[in-house]
Amino acid sequence: MLETLDAAAVRRWCASGLAALQRHQGEIDDLNVYPVPDGDTGTNLVLTLTSAQQALAMDLETLPDDGHTPHGHALRLMARGALLGARGNSGVILSQILRGFADALAAAPAVRGRQLAAALADAATAAYAAVAHPVEGTLLTVVAAAARAAEQADTDDLRAVAREAAGGAARALARTPEQLPALARAGVVDAGGRGLCVLLDALVEVVTGESPARPAPAPPAVRPPATAVRETGSPAYAYEVQYLLDATDESVARLRGELDGLGDSLVIVGDGGTWNVHVHVNDVGAAVEAGVVAGRPHRITVTRFADQAAAAATRPAPLPDGRAAVVVATGAGIAELFAAEGATVVPANPSTGELLDAIRATGAARVVVLPNDPNTQSVASAAAREAHRLGVKVSVVPTRSPVQALAALAVRDPKRRFEDDVIAMAEAAGACRYAEVCHASKEALTVAGPCRPGDVLALVEGEVHLIGADLLDTCTAMVDRMLGGGGELVTLLCGADAPAGLADRVREHVERSWPFVEVQAYEGGQPHYPLLVGVE
Repeated sequence: MLETLDAAAVRRWCASGLAALQRHQGEIDDLNVYPVPDGDTGTNLVLTLTSAQQALAMDLETLPDDGHTPHGHALRLMARGALLGARGNSGVILSQILRGFADALAAAPAVRGRQLAAALADAATAAYAAVAHPVEGTLLTVVAAAARAAEQADTDDLRAVAREAAGGAARALARTPEQLPALARAGVVDAGGRGLCVLLDALVEVVTGESPARPAPAPPAVRPPATAVRETGSPAYAYEVQYLLDATDESVARLRGELDGLGDSLVIVGDGGTWNVHVHVNDVGAAVEAGVVAGRPHRITVTRFADQAAAAATRPAPLPDGRAAVVVATGAGIAELFAAEGATVVPANPSTGELLDAIRATGAARVVVLPNDPNTQSVASAAAREAHRLGVKVSVVPTRSPVQALAALAVRDPKRRFEDDVIAMAEAAGACRYAEVCHASKEALTVAGPCRPGDVLALVEGEVHLIGADLLDTCTAMVDRMLGGGGELVTLLCGADAPAGLADRVREHVERSWPFVEVQAYEGGQPHYPLLVGVE
């Protein structure tokens, strides 16, 4: 049992809270009818807290250098990670709750009962301030009730205050159908509020060493949440838009007003410079353009509710022997090639949540993921871990280029054991040497010598091997160098900015110089790289 909440306890709370949310993920998803009946609140909360835990793990041994206490530093890391990984309405609000909690305790010498109560009050205030039009009967109501119960405990006993806060949240959760007609019609409690109760129960367990004995809310009685009615007003808007935004406080204040006029379910939270923006609209372009005017939007995601509800209604259960492949693609042409191979395609630079959604949408019990970029491999691994907890076996083949993924997909054989098939795909990808051609954007010193802006760079396996002035000459010289080490098949993927006829001229060069080598050329459509090359 703990007398104060220290940094180690914060880390245990985050880890145990994430584990508890994962255990209750399906239950919370099934409760999800407001503000959108998309059945993903549990998943969004898990992904949000996963990002928080990753932020803590990356900074495990670092001591605070900002004047904050160790526990305050840990709480700020947790809140920052949650903000950057927040998904959906509840995830964004949870990130603001954690931020308010962290701000209140950052400089506190010790966290006892009254400090915890004050922090919960600040967290509730921050959550309400983040929502343009707060609605009672939601996560907001539950966090406010937790704060009130903690304050009424009026003691420095950390354990007593944590228990009272969790109990107050549970009682408020049970009353949410009385406050929100959509919940009453569906026969459920609020999904986001249930998630917060799970987190507060995890805090009680960390502080007291005891797990609160609380029955889970009853499941929906009549219909699946994907067909439940949304709260009045929400059906008028067809899209959910969410993005991170680098902007000033003044710009964000103007953005709030503009987005409020475009739609509903507006939530904007931030930690001083970086903001997470969430809104439901019909005009997606206007919502994104408003962000461009306010600052620098990035990690933009758009969800059409009709597609999401239909997918939830029709998604099959994983088949015992079902298999699928999920592939990350840059460029329309590359995406078409992967789709033709029967793969599920995810756009470039996906989040863990986007990859997890793609894995689940396949309906398969065994899935192989091809990230096609070194920077996406860690995201793919995180998505694979989450999928394992949902009962889906996922293997990540660490492809670093689309040409390696094409080689891997070409050897798939459903007659083999899944594990053997993954090994064969990994071997095929590893046997495919890859290269890319691009233009230098700035002066630099490479392993092939100095380059200047505008120079043509040929990178083989990620390293600059050639620097040239002419695109075609550099491409043919690069292919010659790769084929000098052997090869029977050359794959060419032309980029969006490639000059007309580039692939044909490279093909002609190979046919003249290497008559026994087969060449396959496709329009890849990838940005930045006029040509991608694979040699097998």
